[in-house]
Amino acid sequence: MTDTVSRDLIEFLTAAPTPFHAVARMKGVLLEAGFVELDEGDSWNIEPGRRYVVTRNDSSIIAFNTSQQEPTKSGLRLVGAHTDSPCLKLKPQPELQRLHYAQLGVEVYGGALLHPWFDRDLTLAGRISFLKANGTLGNALINFQRAIAIVPSLAIHLDREANNGRALNAQKELPLLLHNLQANEKFDFRQALLKQLLHEHPACDAESVLDFEICACDTQPAALVGLKQEYIAGARLDNLLSCFAGLQALLKCDNHQPAVLVCTDHEEVGSVSACGAQGSFLNSVLQRWLGSGETLARTLHRSLLISADNAHGIHPNYPEKHDEKHAPHLNGGPAIKINANQRYASNTTTQAFFRLLCEQQHIPVQTFIARADMGCGSTIGPLTAAGTGIKTIDIGVPTFAMHSIRELAGIEDIHHLLNAMKAFFDCTYLPD
Repeated sequence: MTDTVSRDLIEFLTAAPTPFHAVARMKGVLLEAGFVELDEGDSWNIEPGRRYVVTRNDSSIIAFNTSQQEPTKSGLRLVGAHTDSPCLKLKPQPELQRLHYAQLGVEVYGGALLHPWFDRDLTLAGRISFLKANGTLGNALINFQRAIAIVPSLAIHLDREANNGRALNAQKELPLLLHNLQANEKFDFRQALLKQLLHEHPACDAESVLDFEICACDTQPAALVGLKQEYIAGARLDNLLSCFAGLQALLKCDNHQPAVLVCTDHEEVGSVSACGAQGSFLNSVLQRWLGSGETLARTLHRSLLISADNAHGIHPNYPEKHDEKHAPHLNGGPAIKINANQRYASNTTTQAFFRLLCEQQHIPVQTFIARADMGCGSTIGPLTAAGTGIKTIDIGVPTFAMHSIRELAGIEDIHHLLNAMKAFFDCTYLPD
């Protein structure tokens, strides 16, 4: 039988095909739980013992509990993750009319594993900016939620080298097939978006679509797989799994300690944006809550951030791609991510703290280090640590097929990660 956490995660992944939808869903859950929404354009009055949520660009979110503790003495317990995932994003003028077919041009967002995108039932989702009847601008989210596009493969009969490591040309081979064109038909994608917008938001009073940020998304929902259903397969596990665990941990913690959940956009492309981890979002919120100068500096000195982002689990078909002594396996517990060149922000102090925390909660812990002759990715951890001075540890749930359209993780690890985050939010001490 599927447990509640697994069901909730599957539902969250389904409801969050884009960072915009992920943030909207998280904000809705937090507001329902009693968090107070803050607007960056308003004056703030932060009260001890209250819980707040603020968003930026509709794609990044920060939620925090002020507690009754003095932050300069207790420090902050922060969990960080990112809302974006590699995908195919529509170009601003995507319409392609080739032979008798209407297609949509795309560009690759992030370091996507491209071949799995072929021959899958795709939908479209994202944010639309539109003109209202009164001449003002509006924004709204849309999600077609049905299979309306596909990237068809070329038959093996026409490409005998298809299974021999042939390179893929993203410009030529990834345009989405949308529909058959009738004689003299002129395809207008913005009109299709307007129709969908009015279908989902009939009261928006939209007259025309001015711009959009639309992604192609897999229509196949996440699911439990394996003989004993010990794995979860689905899109965007990197890194909505961590966002989900952080959200649930914040909701379940006892609120006795100052706790922060920060989930930012654009990690997959370097985090250099107003709503990315290299932007001002987190620092701005912390300054408006805690003030500047000595109070802020003392608080950050005593704080700790868990940067949660998926780790590479050792693959049984490719064990040579891993360092055999630092190769986490699925359902073996969260992995501490370490890199000598500071691609991850873990150090001995933060590692020891996390190991002790997990040991006290009977949570297994693993370690990931990339092979010395291979590079590794990075996370928001080093960026946030550099921008704030907060002690940081990078951890993640072991995962297969990272950056594919459909990734794989262990069900037990979701529980381990959530429980570790909750224990962290509740812990009464942080390392000096």
